[in-house]
Amino acid sequence: MQKLNVIYEDNHIIVVEKMVNIPSQGDKTGDLDMLTIIKDYLKEKYNKPGNVYLGLIHRLDRPVGGVMVFAKTSKAAARLSEQVRNKEFQKEYLVVVNGKMEQERGEFQDWLWKNERANQSKVVPEGTKNAKLASLEYEVITYADEIDLSVVRVKLHTGRHHQIRVQFSSRNHSIYGDQKYGGRGHGKQIALWAYRLTIFHPITREEMCFQVLPEINGTWKILDGVEL
Repeated sequence: MQKLNVIYEDNHIIVVEKMVNIPSQGDKTGDLDMLTIIKDYLKEKYNKPGNVYLGLIHRLDRPVGGVMVFAKTSKAAARLSEQVRNKEFQKEYLVVVNGKMEQERGEFQDWLWKNERANQSKVVPEGTKNAKLASLEYEVITYADEIDLSVVRVKLHTGRHHQIRVQFSSRNHSIYGDQKYGGRGHGKQIALWAYRLTIFHPITREEMCFQVLPEINGTWKILDGVEL
């Protein structure tokens, strides 16, 4: 069975670390995905025959690792999905981008249009057919002058397709290792990590915050000694 890092689990939810390059759910590649991995874990742990219920609440792009929550009951799934719609569901990311950001903190608002055929999004003028508003705020954590890379903390206000990748790339700060949107570091793992998730427990309504950091190696060595 695929190794799984369980951060938190109770009768209603399970919070795990999604590994890089594993899909959030099954896709046309047929590769092993997080839903299947967690279902197998639950079957084995609780000795459950047959199918196990597991609700997918949100997704991470395949190359992105970090913290995810799944629902173990349909009631929990419905309530967490409602939190997503009501913007109570907070996701924060760490990202390494090319160049030095012009401002230490700020907000990006753009209209994004998704090219389904190319599986790619781009910034377009407001009013473009099928375009959706994308909003995020950011804060620069550190800048490494010798390699001209900035580490940025990002809080998403919307969850658009490839949103962080597109919005930073459109401002000439593409993510390191992101070949799809023009990032330096060809052949490297994309330096985008979902490191913090804040939700309200679907039953008790207690506010819960979960955090997991990337391993400090490769591009993420830039975080060595940095306080988050």
